[in-house]
Amino acid sequence: MSDVDAQRRFFAEEIEAVANVTTKALVDAIAAVPREAFLGKGPWMIRTESDLMGPPRQTPDDDPKRTYHNYAIAIDPSRQLFNGAPSLLASSIDKLALADGNRVLHIGTGTGYYTALIAHTVGRSGRVVGIEIDEGLARAARTNLAGFPWVDVRQGDATEAFDERFDAMLVNAGVTHPRATWLDALVDGGRLCLPLTAAFTGSATIGKGLQVLVEKRADGSFGARLLGFVAIYSGVGLRDDDLNARLQAALQRAPMPRLSSLRRDPHDSESTCWLHGDGWCFSELKNEERRTKN
Repeated sequence: MSDVDAQRRFFAEEIEAVANVTTKALVDAIAAVPREAFLGKGPWMIRTESDLMGPPRQTPDDDPKRTYHNYAIAIDPSRQLFNGAPSLLASSIDKLALADGNRVLHIGTGTGYYTALIAHTVGRSGRVVGIEIDEGLARAARTNLAGFPWVDVRQGDATEAFDERFDAMLVNAGVTHPRATWLDALVDGGRLCLPLTAAFTGSATIGKGLQVLVEKRADGSFGARLLGFVAIYSGVGLRDDDLNARLQAALQRAPMPRLSSLRRDPHDSESTCWLHGDGWCFSELKNEERRTKN
């Protein structure tokens, strides 16, 4: 085992511990997929939680081992585009409970690193569709993922209807609402992980908000639960100005909502509606349900 391989295995085990990853195949994927292959030549610009209020900093050299730490690495620092923090993305992928042979949709594939982790996790009998709106990034992802023939990389905004169904979906960019086309493409028992974010004041590229997990139940309804806070690059074409303002208000009113469901039935906004939209609504537990569950 080379020094880089050993560092990658340690990195995988560290992410497993830090992010409480329970999917063994995902840990093995982190240990197997070379992160540096999805980045430009080093030295690399990096960002940690301690760098959020300032500019990114540079690694001391171009040793590939520098890429195996729990920090975001710039793909294009001029646009604030980063290969995201591994613990956050690994945790999100883990919540999808991927299994061998699963069909997965990854929206915001970037240059393909996390798409590769998903592909490695579901194996050759699985299928992964990666969608990236940036033409250059989509082209790079196709090249980087050539060793995964069960991955289909497409250039687009992921708003079109799909002619196939998925067991899991990961949205890797901040959105203001779930798309009906995503919900329609989930199989029963399927999971969707997405960041609901409001734009920062003075920033058009980075938003902050909540990471949410949605699951389609056997009866066609959707459960929802809060995973945690998130700050992430805002999705292009996946946001609505009015909903951005309403999401800001919802976050100020209840920054940690007790989400219980994603309703799609027609109804007027009511006390349990945390964020009410056209044809969808993130709903909280009623007071009596809270007491029962507690």
